[in-house]
Amino acid sequence: MHKSDKQFYLVREDVLPEAMKKTLDAKLLIERGKAESVADAVQAVDLSRSAFYKYRDTVFPFQTVVKQRIISLFFHIEDRSGTLSHLLSTVASSGCNVLTIHQTIPLQGRANVTLSLDTASINVELNEMLRRLKSLEFVDKVDVLGSGA
Repeated sequence: MHKSDKQFYLVREDVLPEAMKKTLDAKLLIERGKAESVADAVQAVDLSRSAFYKYRDTVFPFQTVVKQRIISLFFHIEDRSGTLSHLLSTVASSGCNVLTIHQTIPLQGRANVTLSLDTASINVELNEMLRRLKSLEFVDKVDVLGSGA
């Protein structure tokens, strides 16, 4: 499997490594305002900052993922005429609604684009949509930044 073809799995809590469980606990402290910073949160759950940063964007509570309809994607793309239009067309054909678009000024023929998408009406598996986006010839990189309400 190519590094960029990431799959998602549902895993029972009792088989997760301790660092992943503690990362979830630290994220919850931050989300609820019980920790003012990452440093405070990781200290409260006895976790290293490096472990927190390693897992923070890769492990999520099941109920959060199920409830969330909004996903943010980061793209590193070639700057040429029509690329953003083609990217948005591919997203739309998957049934997603674009909520926000942010594109940096192109430098050395490349630009970064961040899209926030409402996936409530998605008509393909998320992994399939990501595969389609990654396969576009002008897309160098696609990352899932996270999901939110």
